[in-house]
Amino acid sequence: MATRHLLLILLLTSILHAASSIPGNSTVDAPTATAYDVLEQNNLPRGLLPLGVKSYALHDAVLEVTLSVPEVCDFFVTIDGRKYLIKYGNRDGGVIAPGSITKVHGVRMQDAWGLWHGFDEVTRVGDQLEFLVADQDTRSFPVSAFAHSPRCNEGSV
Repeated sequence: MATRHLLLILLLTSILHAASSIPGNSTVDAPTATAYDVLEQNNLPRGLLPLGVKSYALHDAVLEVTLSVPEVCDFFVTIDGRKYLIKYGNRDGGVIAPGSITKVHGVRMQDAWGLWHGFDEVTRVGDQLEFLVADQDTRSFPVSAFAHSPRCNEGSV
């Protein structure tokens, strides 16, 4: 009788362990993981997100981020002496996979002529990040330019 109970307990433990090993709605194992951790676990630099992430959700590879700013977060990224103004809305996101974020929404970049363009995709290619802007133009930046998360509203005029 004791052997049957032991076998039953082992069986239930095995089933529970197997069920907990099935991939769920998150690629993050630690319960205290941050949106920045999700980026790094997908081989993307944490500086793709500004400081001030209030919360995030990850469901079926769709990453939704809420920033702790009322409406907009803007900042400059300086690459090769040239400044690029980037703006995030309060809610931003996209579909995350190792090395890329597709279907990006809520993020815009200002070009040299002062025009704003939305991002469609960010892909890591070696030590470069390629930004697909408005389905037509790809801009490459070194990953190192996004090593640290910038502070919001450093680009405000």
